[in-house]
Amino acid sequence: MKIAVTSQNRKSITKHAGRCRKFWVFITENNKIVKRELLELPKEQSFHESSQHESHPLDDIDILIAGDMGRGLMARLERKGIKGLITKENDPEKAVLLYLKDSLESEQPNLHHHGHISSDTHRPNKAK
Repeated sequence: MKIAVTSQNRKSITKHAGRCRKFWVFITENNKIVKRELLELPKEQSFHESSQHESHPLDDIDILIAGDMGRGLMARLERKGIKGLITKENDPEKAVLLYLKDSLESEQPNLHHHGHISSDTHRPNKAK
């Protein structure tokens, strides 16, 4: 199994998966980590910048673990057969080991607006 973990600083799990460009990719066999490598992507290949309709360097992973991700990215991963997990765990390797033991606590995805307004219902009410 191939598990990618967001880690922009190469030490801890990154919260914003859509903008992350550095991922630890763990290869596991029999619930053990057998290989770990760092994947560094150019800005154009971050999930936020790349097209969901084109191939992506992380298309061959089984799981993506992040500190946070929006519902759009979660749905994009699902369409490619990738399970997205959000965790409060900070250590990438520990998160993978907890997942392999079926002990990783996961959170629900958040609704992200990235500073832009998608409809009138998201605009704050002005006092009259």
